[in-house]
Amino acid sequence: MPRTDPRVDAYIAKAAPFARPVLTHLRKVVHAAVPGVEETLKWGMPHFMHGGILCGFAAFKAHCAFHVRGAEPLLGEAARDDAMGQFGRITAVSDLPPRATLTKLLRAAAERIEAKAKAPRAARKAPRPEAKVPPDLAASLKRNARARTTFEGFSPSRRREYVEWIVEAKSGETRARRLAQAIAWMAEGKARNWKYERC
Repeated sequence: MPRTDPRVDAYIAKAAPFARPVLTHLRKVVHAAVPGVEETLKWGMPHFMHGGILCGFAAFKAHCAFHVRGAEPLLGEAARDDAMGQFGRITAVSDLPPRATLTKLLRAAAERIEAKAKAPRAARKAPRPEAKVPPDLAASLKRNARARTTFEGFSPSRRREYVEWIVEAKSGETRARRLAQAIAWMAEGKARNWKYERC
C-alpha cells in the first residue's frame, strides 16, 4: 500500500488543470518504481523519501518540474536545464521520458541511497600522543608553581599548543621569548590562544 500524504493530494488538487495529470502520473510512477517510498512536503513542494530525498516535483503557472536525486549522470546529454529538475519544462505527460526510463532512474537513485546508508563509517582517528615537554619548558614550569598548575590542568591538546609553539621557534632568541611569554600567560591561567577564545 503506498504511503501517501494528504498534503500531496491537496497540492495536486490546487495545481493548474494542465499540471494535475502530469503530477498524478509522476506520483504513480514513483510509487510503482520504489514501493514503500514516503510522501512529504519540503520547501512547499511534494517530495518522496527513501532513506533520504529520492525525488520531488513541483507545479508552476505554466509548467511542472521533476527532479530525481543524482539522475544527471544517467541522463547524460538528455538532461535538460531549462527549468528546475533534469527534465526541463513539463507541460504534459508526453514531455516526460517513457515510464520504463523513469522507473530505471528512480530505482538507480534508490539503490544509491541504500548503498550510502550501508557503507561503513570511517574509523575514528587515534588520539594524538601526549606532547613531549622540552627540557627548557619543564625547567621554567618547575620554577613557577602557578604556571605549572595551569599547564598540568590543561587538556592534552592545550598543552600541545604551548609545546608546539615553543618548539617550532626558528631561532634561540624567538624560543626564549616564546618561553617567557608562555610562562607569563600560564601564570595568569591563560591558554595559548586565549586572545581568540570567547569570554
